Amino acid sequence: MSEWTFITRHGTVLSLVAKHSKITAIELAHHMGITERAVRKIIADLYATGYIGKKREGRGIRYTIDPALSLRQTTHREVAIGDLLNSLGWERDD
Repeated sequence: MSEWTFITRHGTVLSLVAKHSKITAIELAHHMGITERAVRKIIADLYATGYIGKKREGRGIRYTIDPALSLRQTTHREVAIGDLLNSLGWERDD
């Protein structure tokens, strides 16, 4: 029987970035059990679609989230990504 999860890899990266804004791709890969290359592809996807922003801080990057964007599934476009992240334990720093 194959293992599956309710949250996709993109959702997992987004939730971890929301909780740990200075997390690295290597740390994400370690937490998720996937390659750093796969994580970097996911980050690129999230950045290209506006779900995350990136700001260089010294040698690292601080990520930001746009909580107003909706989920991408056509069946749940009325749900803001911030609402999903809140249900996963995200506490905004407003």
